[in-house]
Amino acid sequence: MADTTGTAFDIVVLGGGSGGYAAALRGAQLGKSVALIEGGKLGGTCLHNGCIPTKALLHAAEIADNARDGAHFGVHTELKGIDMAGVNQYKESVVARLYKGLQGLIKSRKITVFEGYGKLVDKNAVEVNGQRVTGENIVLGTGSYARSLPGLDIGGRVITSDQALQLDWVPRSAIILGGGVIGSEFASVWRSFGADVTIIEALPHLVPNEDEALSKAFERAFRKRGIGFNLGVRFQGVTQDDNGVHVTLEDGKTFDADLLLVAVGRGPVTAGLGYEEQGLTLDRGFVITDERLHTGVGNIYAVGDIVPGLQLAHRGFAQGIFVAEQIAGLNPQPIVESGIPRVTYSDPEVASVGLTEAKAKEIHGADAVETLEYNLGGNGKSQILGTAGFVKLVRQKDGPVIGVHMIGARVGELIGEGQLIVNWEAYPEDVANLVHAHPTQNEALGEAHLALAGKPLHAHN
Repeated sequence: MADTTGTAFDIVVLGGGSGGYAAALRGAQLGKSVALIEGGKLGGTCLHNGCIPTKALLHAAEIADNARDGAHFGVHTELKGIDMAGVNQYKESVVARLYKGLQGLIKSRKITVFEGYGKLVDKNAVEVNGQRVTGENIVLGTGSYARSLPGLDIGGRVITSDQALQLDWVPRSAIILGGGVIGSEFASVWRSFGADVTIIEALPHLVPNEDEALSKAFERAFRKRGIGFNLGVRFQGVTQDDNGVHVTLEDGKTFDADLLLVAVGRGPVTAGLGYEEQGLTLDRGFVITDERLHTGVGNIYAVGDIVPGLQLAHRGFAQGIFVAEQIAGLNPQPIVESGIPRVTYSDPEVASVGLTEAKAKEIHGADAVETLEYNLGGNGKSQILGTAGFVKLVRQKDGPVIGVHMIGARVGELIGEGQLIVNWEAYPEDVANLVHAHPTQNEALGEAHLALAGKPLHAHN
């Protein structure tokens, strides 16, 4: 075991996912000596089993839809089938390039990487492979895992997103348990690849964390695509045999399919890592921190999916940067959770930032909130793309915009401006004075704010 006297590093990061490696990169950039401990591959879930490979599948699905629908645009194409070996090769090549780039970046910043699964053994030490790695500051970023339900065992034809990403065949039919982001994205992929898909969601709507207007529009779009869903009833059980899975709901309904994808969310990876033994407070496995992401113990911070809130890679990036700057004494501004953009990369896409209408009314009062919907039917580029949807704005009456919500093809690319509008507390009149390029979908944000400012151009009063 290595000598444990003194402090070997300024920062020791446990976990090389989005939050962890962001803290390591920013800490090194600020002149700190950094150790990064990772038992799997640098990049974590997002790069290897989450954001990147799923979006690669979604892009392949978009190509399939374009080939299938080419005649609508006067381009005669024929979709001969889905070659999953080719799809997976493309997906893995994207991941490999990004992984190589990340490894190079970590090396260029002179970050010391320890390969192995670490455990917090003191307020300033992590043990990995029998070696004690000490640091003046500890950053915990051990990530999350695909959850299941009590009594629902993963195996065979019952899979999570981890196994779904590795499939080398397209199911003829699939049942998806969970209508949130992960379930909706896989439903979109598999439907584009030709599968019959049914989503089971215990809550009243798909993408239930979004504004209700978006959820309802999303359901209409999925119904139009032939994606089935059963809402507001809980899952009861599943059996499987050589022919597939047989799912039963609490109301007695049954569904049969080739596969059951369990997409009921992600749990924090914190068990057995020494967190509670060192005095950290955990709630259902999540590490509790203050607004500055400090755990209340020593100089220990937590970032990413183990901290309660949105489980998003870009939240992890932001938190990792924040903690590194906090350690360096830069006194960064705390991250406002409602100001973090959220995107579901299905067809159609859903993108939002800020408060939903319901949450805004709960906080500010029903009479103090104003909303507006701008239909993408009035947007030239959306007509060219053949997409439907809308932009919904939520504002305080006579005050700033506090929520931007969008549904339609490619709207995830528009949420950057929405984030600026909400986080900088812009008034509709401020945005209405900005000139948006024509014809772009981005223009729809400008048109929506023109309308909310009382001077609509391509929309009715």
